[in-house]
Order: sequence, then structure tokens, then C-alpha cells
Amino acid sequence: MTQHVSIESELEERFVLSSGPGGQNVNKVASAVELRFDTMRSRSLSDEIRARLRTFAGRRMTKDGVLILHGRRFRDQQRNREDVRARLFDLLARAAVPLKPRKATKPTKASRERRLEAKKVRGGIKKTRRQPSALD
Repeated sequence: MTQHVSIESELEERFVLSSGPGGQNVNKVASAVELRFDTMRSRSLSDEIRARLRTFAGRRMTKDGVLILHGRRFRDQQRNREDVRARLFDLLARAAVPLKPRKATKPTKASRERRLEAKKVRGGIKKTRRQPSALD
């Protein structure tokens, strides 16, 4: 079951001057986009999605729960706007999928024995590198 969420009215966009290529327009046209989405005040998100979104967003989310995405990949404002919105919706789609719980497993007896054998072999190699002691 998919859940359709409308967050269009909760988005805040600011257009700023972009660095990089742009020719004569680079200092005149605000083509870079800063998209802000306040996840804590959003009525569209459940608490579970909000928690997963915080994990996926990482440093892009402030302590107050505001998700900030920057778009300055393209020269024109509209393409940067579409790009940053697509990245936001991709992040929301990933956060909407519940994580599978991890099942604890035990290593097999054979794998434990292989590990110990590899450790013995490695220790033997290191033993041959040692300087002969006075007892030998």
C-alpha cells in the first residue's frame, strides 16, 4: 500500500547567486536554489518517517528538524529547482520504506574453525620473522 503525501505548501525556496559556470549571467541571475522543509512541523509525515528521514538526511538536517537542500548543478534556475525537488522526493521515498529488522545469526562451526586456522597460519608467519632469542 502506497501513501500519497502532499508537501508542496510546506516547502520554502530561496534563490541565491550560484558559483561556477554561467558566463556573464553568473553575477546577475540567482540560479542556485536553497530548499527548506521543516520536517518537525509537517503534518504530512508520520513519526516513523520523520525518524528515518533524520537518519538519511544526515548533516543536511538542522537540530530543529529543518531539511536544507542546495541545488546549483545547472545554469538555470528552473532546472536547479526541479533537481532539488527530485532529490527531496527521493529522500522522502527512501524514508517511507520501513527498514527490515536485522536477524541475529550465529557463525557456523566450520566458519569458526576456518577463522582460528587462519589466525594460526598468520601467527606462524609472524613467528618466522622474529629475531632468534638468547634461549634458542
